[in-house]
Amino acid sequence: MVRQETLGGVAVLTLSNPPVNALGHGLRAAIDSALEAALANASVRAVVLAAEGKVFVGGADISEFGTPPRAPLLPDVLDRLDGAGKPVVAAIHGAALGGGLELALACHARVVGPKAKLGLPEVKLGLIPGAGGTQRLPRLVGPESAFAMMLSGEPVDAKKAVAMGLADALETGDLVEAARTHALKLAEGGAPVRVRDRGERLDPATRAGFETKANEAVKKAPGQPNVAALADVVRAGFDLPFEEAVKTERTRFLALVDDPRSKALRYAFFAERETARVPGLSKETPRREIASAAVIGAGTMGGGIALCFANAGIPVIVIETEQEALDRGLARMRATYASSVKRGSLSEAAMEERLSRITGAVGLDNAAQADIVVEAAFEEMGIKETIFSALSRIAKPGAILATNTSYLDIDRIADATDRPGDVLGLHFFSPANVMRLVEVVRAARTAPDALATGNDLARRLGKLPVTVGVCFGFVGNRMLARRSAAGERLLLAGALPHEVDAAVTEFGFRMGPFAMSDLAGLDIGWRTRKATGGKAPVADALCEAGRLGQKTGKGFYLYPEGARTGSRDPEVEALIERTSAEHGTTRRSFSPDEIVARLMLPMANEGARILEEGIAARPGDIDTIWLNGYNWPAWRGGPMHWADSLGLAAVAADLDRFAEESGDETLRPAPLLARLAQEGKRFSDWGGR
Repeated sequence: MVRQETLGGVAVLTLSNPPVNALGHGLRAAIDSALEAALANASVRAVVLAAEGKVFVGGADISEFGTPPRAPLLPDVLDRLDGAGKPVVAAIHGAALGGGLELALACHARVVGPKAKLGLPEVKLGLIPGAGGTQRLPRLVGPESAFAMMLSGEPVDAKKAVAMGLADALETGDLVEAARTHALKLAEGGAPVRVRDRGERLDPATRAGFETKANEAVKKAPGQPNVAALADVVRAGFDLPFEEAVKTERTRFLALVDDPRSKALRYAFFAERETARVPGLSKETPRREIASAAVIGAGTMGGGIALCFANAGIPVIVIETEQEALDRGLARMRATYASSVKRGSLSEAAMEERLSRITGAVGLDNAAQADIVVEAAFEEMGIKETIFSALSRIAKPGAILATNTSYLDIDRIADATDRPGDVLGLHFFSPANVMRLVEVVRAARTAPDALATGNDLARRLGKLPVTVGVCFGFVGNRMLARRSAAGERLLLAGALPHEVDAAVTEFGFRMGPFAMSDLAGLDIGWRTRKATGGKAPVADALCEAGRLGQKTGKGFYLYPEGARTGSRDPEVEALIERTSAEHGTTRRSFSPDEIVARLMLPMANEGARILEEGIAARPGDIDTIWLNGYNWPAWRGGPMHWADSLGLAAVAADLDRFAEESGDETLRPAPLLARLAQEGKRFSDWGGR
């Protein structure tokens, strides 16, 4: 796994453990053995650590998590590197991530190629660096920059690595030769300086900046133990000798490996990766070229979608039925970019460049040359059918016809065309230019190449695509409807809006359902219910009274003088009590845990039905949707993972009890959930349809 050769007094150790040179036991042992031999060789003055393949070292071998440790452990290998009496230089040509960067940090210098990417992404796995990264990185780049880099988990490129002091040099030519030359220069200077001994970046001034960032981060992520651990171990670098600080890091790392919240974060990471495996598609599935786009509708959603195309470098024409509506939409898009310029996240030149990719037009005929048309018109089936019938004639052959509908039947929309193979759903979440998730909806007759192109396009737009099937609300909104119904049932049964919202935020959501409804506007759900025959007695009564949420100054809560945070309203609470009496309900109090169970368990139950129906391919797909589209707390893994953590037998028993109490038989455990509960299994054990 390590090829060894000596060139002019420098031992070049080349790692070879395809595909990403993961630091499993075999590679660790090979590095340790090769380094020992090089250090014992009197003719070797220095060592270069290089690697084959596209990746330098992609990190630890995740498959070893939860298995008995096998020597040498990575910290032991790094201690040998760190303490080598001869200079060791890392020649980093590609990605050095996680343990791969920690390996490079233990070397005495780092020379990078132009394609190098250096990062410590452990936070994305619910962990922290566990082999000295939290101690060595601050000594090179400063504690504030190091903490920010580890907190984001995002890698830096070669130029930035050199600029921030993480790498010593950027070499565009022969990287190994440059590293060899650098190593010999270090050898001529005597004993190499270890990163652990470079404490000049750890002083009171840099500590103050770090403490500010750390306190902010911990406050923003109260349920994520890895964030608090990261802050603590970087702080230990100021307060403890290096060896003790590294021991602290290792202790906290190992505790996180076993922490259920950390396990949920790792589950979420791998569940997201798994969404790219779409049943029926492969790398060989043909793709269609997308060089231009059209968006039908210049409203909030249409404008946001158009910005996504412009941001990705794809020219887009925004189409409206009237010039006035088009002008409002285009002005809103410019204002969105102007806001980014004001915040400093976008330059004036970049704004103008992106705006140059957006044109406006009146009339559907202007979609004739687009490679993809995304409809974002009003949520009425008749309107959608009219638009798609016209697009069937207007759009060029092979153009994809996508709808942004959030709940309507896409099979019926496709039936309005004579080209249903071109039709699919691209359900963006609001605001479309900000939210990462896109539900890619496969209709009954969507062509495989259209579906594959839709997924690829979403990634090109910087989005996370999850493929789902056709049903009312698809995955996310179908499950949300269950939570909304449960929220209404709780109000009628005795809970008050502030009690429900407090339980939900304590569970980990950023906002409770009633505060969120007020923010979004109660009329959105009201309009949908009227169109579909649904009922929500309390919310409907509020809408009928003109209480539509923040925009009217009152909804479930009061918002005096434009306040963004609502306050309790005795009128609403009296209305709720009257409505309960009208329904013959005897009110009682609910604990926060009871509230959470009654809101969330029906969602997991609906998720089980979604899996049985083939609307979603995997429980992890459902969880990925809720994590990225609805702000489910990441450290709880998603509704399906959370239900697994409770035990499906207990979940089924609670659902049966809710059904008995309410008389709502739809709360009975779904067949899949009941079967798994009876067999003592979890959703994660489900092998698919």
